[in-house]
Amino acid sequence: MKFLTDFADQAVVLPLVFAVAAVLAWQGWRRGAFVWLVAIGATFSVMLALKLIFLGCSPVFSAIALQSPSGHVAAASVVTGGLLGLYGRGRGTIVGVVVLVAVVVGLTRVGLHFHSWPEVVLGGCVGLTGALAFAHFLGPARKIRARPLILTAVFVLAVFHGRHLEAEIAIRQAAHEAGWCQGSGWH
Repeated sequence: MKFLTDFADQAVVLPLVFAVAAVLAWQGWRRGAFVWLVAIGATFSVMLALKLIFLGCSPVFSAIALQSPSGHVAAASVVTGGLLGLYGRGRGTIVGVVVLVAVVVGLTRVGLHFHSWPEVVLGGCVGLTGALAFAHFLGPARKIRARPLILTAVFVLAVFHGRHLEAEIAIRQAAHEAGWCQGSGWH
């Protein structure tokens, strides 16, 4: 399980996102690279905001086992769906594959006791929304060479797989210090 979940760690996903953008720009599709970075960045920003809110107000949401939405599931979902969108895959294909990826990564996150099912579902929904937004704003599919993109992705995955970005620790600390729900009667 750990082997699978490590593919969705930010230490792997962030270099992959920038590498894909670089390959798209190199192939002359600057709009594709820009929309890719904006969609992924917006998805990660939404996840950060949700984590800060839910962690900062954890007593409020503890009854529904929602404390820290799964960034791994969101990242795997938006990147996978985004890659499908690059090749002109339709909404149905994107939704189907993203749901499958979210379930697989979600199973690893729950199985390793990092997240609850509500946290996994929320991460999957955010990632799917990001992937669909990317496909929508991307515009018409453009012919891009798959080989450089695949080789770049395989290289990045091979180099960074197994590394971890301990972002959750900093996010938890920031949420605690912000104390979003303190003074509101929710703590």
